[in-house]
Amino acid sequence: MGSSTAIQKYNEDDLPAYTPMPWSLKEIRAAIPAKFFVRDTRRGLLYLARDLLLATVAWSLAAYIDPFFKQSSTRAALSPIGAEVSRWAAWGVYWWFQGLIFTGIWCGHGAFSDHKWVNDIIGFITHSFLWTPYFSWKISHHRHHSNHASMERDEVYVPKTRSDLGIPAHHEGLDYEELLGDTPIYTLYMLIRQQVLAFPAYLLFNVSGQKTYPKWTNHFDPNSILFTKAQRNAVIMSNLGIAAMVWGVSYSSSIWGASEVTKFYGIPWLCVSHWFIMITYLHHTDPVMPHYRGKEWNFQRGAAATVDRPVLGWQGRFLLHDVAHFHVIHHMPFYHGPEATQHLKAFIGDHYVTSDVPAFKALWNNYNKCQFVEDEGDVLFYRDRKGQAIRRPADEYRVNSKAQ
Repeated sequence: MGSSTAIQKYNEDDLPAYTPMPWSLKEIRAAIPAKFFVRDTRRGLLYLARDLLLATVAWSLAAYIDPFFKQSSTRAALSPIGAEVSRWAAWGVYWWFQGLIFTGIWCGHGAFSDHKWVNDIIGFITHSFLWTPYFSWKISHHRHHSNHASMERDEVYVPKTRSDLGIPAHHEGLDYEELLGDTPIYTLYMLIRQQVLAFPAYLLFNVSGQKTYPKWTNHFDPNSILFTKAQRNAVIMSNLGIAAMVWGVSYSSSIWGASEVTKFYGIPWLCVSHWFIMITYLHHTDPVMPHYRGKEWNFQRGAAATVDRPVLGWQGRFLLHDVAHFHVIHHMPFYHGPEATQHLKAFIGDHYVTSDVPAFKALWNNYNKCQFVEDEGDVLFYRDRKGQAIRRPADEYRVNSKAQ
């Protein structure tokens, strides 16, 4: 088997060819029944109430973890070491589920209510609670979805190009492994760093954001290029929400102690950051999905350039409100996701992409396979650490920089 694999030669002409979708946004919207675009404020409030109840129950149950496992009868029954292992295992269960519950509360996208003031009040409170400057992020996130998969105008998850990484033009004998190769341990470290720090780094330093923005672009400066003068007060309001959280966490730590605040709130928040980055990274970063330049980009092509994934099975459906399962249409009310997606899939066919690869395996695979795109061309696909793609533009969209 080894020798058979070794003699196979990569040839880009043999890759599956991709032709961008031809339909207009109006045609696509017409394929989805109008009832699925309707937001039900009462229904949204009931889901929010359910999530808040779940978070309260989880928090209340966690309050019993340390007293139960530290009591003498428990330590006698399990042994001191067994009780301690069980105690931290119980905290692990709490962090897992509370992180998912918090993430589900955090997901908004304006699909909660037809009333903007309802969306903004609830969004401001829930996002500030999870250290996200609501209005500032809402502004940039709207621009992201208005320009998704555009190399020139997208706000986040903009692929690095060959020249960004200092990779020479492709030629026979170019050693990509020398330029891009890393040990698995170092790759794992970089991946964990991404999962923990990527979202704060994006808000604070525009990491993975649009490369044409000035240095020090961030979501907290009212004069940032991200915002217009008319949006300045909204940015200041967002900052006040974060300032309130700084005070709230500091005050709570002074009463109950930093370790207790970290256990009940801090680590679940880190889990939220992880889940958010994992879900959005896998939606927007995949070797089968195109990015566009210039005239080849339009809104509907960009909106379809994402992958629906059944992340965490029933937990993702129940606690994350299907945000991962039905991401292509996630600016519609999530409770219409399954039915609306079926209509969309029937209309756009193979341009609708889903993957059932387990989420953590997909995260590892895509982190390794999605290294860069070419500097030239208007329809682009990621290349891996060997400079190879798994899909190519159809002939009429190709340029003469292909690697073979």
